[in-house]
Amino acid sequence: MGIAGALLRSKAVAALASPHGVDRYLELVNPMWAAEEVRARIVDVHREVDVPGHPPVATLTLQPTSTWRGHRAGQHVQVGVEVEGARRTTRVFTISSNDSRPGDRFQITMRANPDGVVSKWLVEKAQVGTVLHLSQALGEFVLPDRVPEHVVFISGGSGITPVMSMMRSLHRRTHRGRITFIHYAQSPEHQIFAEELDEICRSGFGTDVHLLHPELGDPALSPAWLERHVPGWQDLPTWACGPAPLIEAVQGAYGDSPELRIEWFKPPRVATGDAAEGEVVFSRSGVQGENTGASLLEQAEALGLAPEFGCRMGICFSCTARKSEGTVRNVLTGETSSLPDEDIRVCVSSPVGDCVVDV
Repeated sequence: MGIAGALLRSKAVAALASPHGVDRYLELVNPMWAAEEVRARIVDVHREVDVPGHPPVATLTLQPTSTWRGHRAGQHVQVGVEVEGARRTTRVFTISSNDSRPGDRFQITMRANPDGVVSKWLVEKAQVGTVLHLSQALGEFVLPDRVPEHVVFISGGSGITPVMSMMRSLHRRTHRGRITFIHYAQSPEHQIFAEELDEICRSGFGTDVHLLHPELGDPALSPAWLERHVPGWQDLPTWACGPAPLIEAVQGAYGDSPELRIEWFKPPRVATGDAAEGEVVFSRSGVQGENTGASLLEQAEALGLAPEFGCRMGICFSCTARKSEGTVRNVLTGETSSLPDEDIRVCVSSPVGDCVVDV
């Protein structure tokens, strides 16, 4: 936008546009004009997996506004949609295409969660031309600036998206080292990016691909399997993303290795033990209930409340709330905190005993 963009982002114009902001007026003229916000138009919808009786998977190609600052492979983005006239709902999706520069097109790939609103609508109903509201790219689950000679990617199900972005980026950069790619899918029919992975298997590109399917009897991940197929794996930089059972198996194999970087596809469920005692008070709503040991978000929803949230995985910080009293346990790390008046993410915080939260 150049000079015009600088003018639209100025304090003087912002004051004139108050209280709605400049972008509200620009959006009325053209949804793809923005001074600060990021929006994107869907330019392609590609069905990746469509197995009868199972949630489909699709890849959306997005053309963002000029305000998009680009992304690093492995990062995610918050996507906001207005479904059937309802208020805008936001969810987090990992970017599946190679790293992008400002204004570049990029792709997101998601499974239509049967219990979800956004993913199901995007996969089954979104059309070319639909405009989405976005955040800038977020997340630290990325490759370093100097990529090691040999890297290992481990993923399961939809957790393939960030590591696929990394592998695509390395191929684009003509990475001269080795890549070991290990992925678990329910069956060959459920394999996301099947054609591209098949091409990589046949052509090489310095990449060893291991596609494992439990329905065909392929073994679970274990130190023995890793040693047989990836000699010296303990000392190789590894990125892993997927559902809790897979990540728990990866952590069991790697232990506290500094070479392991993980991102949960879904928060693991932890044993509640003595944590399921006391009462939880949602002070702003004036609602309280017996502590069940579930996350604060789940307990609030069970009591009929509707706190704001995005990813439900502790990534986007949309669900941050102030805890005034009590102790909480982070279900991702197991760490506890009893600090008063601290901001916590209610989607990954489980109360230990009595707890008061401003929800």
